[in-house]
Amino acid sequence: MNKRDFITLLGSAAMPSLLWPLAARAQQPTMPVVGFLHSSFQPATAILEDLQMTYPSLRHHLAGVSVAAFLATLATSGPAQKQKFKAVWVKTPDGLTISAQDWGNPNGPEILFIHGFSQSHLSWIRQVTNSDLAKEFHMVTYDLRGHGNSDKPLEPERYKTSKYWGDEVQAVMDATGLKRPVLVGWSYAGRVMADYLTTHGTAKLAGLNYVDAGQKADPSFVGPNLRNLPLMASEDLATNIAATRAFLHDCFSIQPTQEEYETMLAFNMMVPPKVRLGMSNRPLNVDDMLRSLRLPVLVTHGAEDKNSNLIAAEYTAKMIPGAKLSVYQGIGHSPFFEDASRFNAELAAFVRSAQK
Repeated sequence: MNKRDFITLLGSAAMPSLLWPLAARAQQPTMPVVGFLHSSFQPATAILEDLQMTYPSLRHHLAGVSVAAFLATLATSGPAQKQKFKAVWVKTPDGLTISAQDWGNPNGPEILFIHGFSQSHLSWIRQVTNSDLAKEFHMVTYDLRGHGNSDKPLEPERYKTSKYWGDEVQAVMDATGLKRPVLVGWSYAGRVMADYLTTHGTAKLAGLNYVDAGQKADPSFVGPNLRNLPLMASEDLATNIAATRAFLHDCFSIQPTQEEYETMLAFNMMVPPKVRLGMSNRPLNVDDMLRSLRLPVLVTHGAEDKNSNLIAAEYTAKMIPGAKLSVYQGIGHSPFFEDASRFNAELAAFVRSAQK
């Protein structure tokens, strides 16, 4: 639903420029129409109540707007039409609730996408909404602990313990019925994949795709953009926002549109400073594990990455027997977004081969 549709729904006296941001909450990709139906229309009800409480003078306009009418209009909106997934709520062994999303062909080869530091499952929007991938593959995304719509405990130990991260991945796999997926991990997700491999091994995996995800804590592997990380953990909001904006900008060589950037900034800012701090300075000593891997591995990396230097990807590919390195010239930290067509084609070919 766009602003014009919203005016039609509420009437021109409803001050749409002020009310529209509240109504737009209902169209977040993490709140699809199926989510309204499974929660007895509570989100829509809450939004209508917000509108009435925020602007009491408009109560008589909103009184005639039923939840059903509100939903009917939302159901025809572009975002609602594009977001075709099943919401899955996952319980981890350490008691957290994780928000996961099940996409695509439920009978197809399996892919589990894991996003990076301070991001969300929406990072993978150019994969999960791609019609070719959706027809062929069973794809699952989720919000890491502390991110997106997942639980956000503030205790540091919830983010320092490797087993918690590895168990979280397995819990998502179990809850979504994944039997033998390819793990696709971007950036910090390389650490999460290492957590899974050291905790659960490779028996339930078909392959691994490291996407700009370094596997060694070597200062020479680190790009200049990571200087923003300490300030992203600041409790001073202005400082935090400024650092997050700078960090997000430098995650791309080919920049997203203004609308895409604003969406990304919004879900970045959903991550509390204490969560960001808790995720920092975790050890990463996995050389022996990398050498022991005996499954298909694709290492994807943007040549202009400002977070993780290209030598980090070259090192990972060298350490893992038989790993293939795919370098994206002119691309930054986010090849799956900056060059989605190439990334999707290479991923599809890799998953087909790995699942044989």
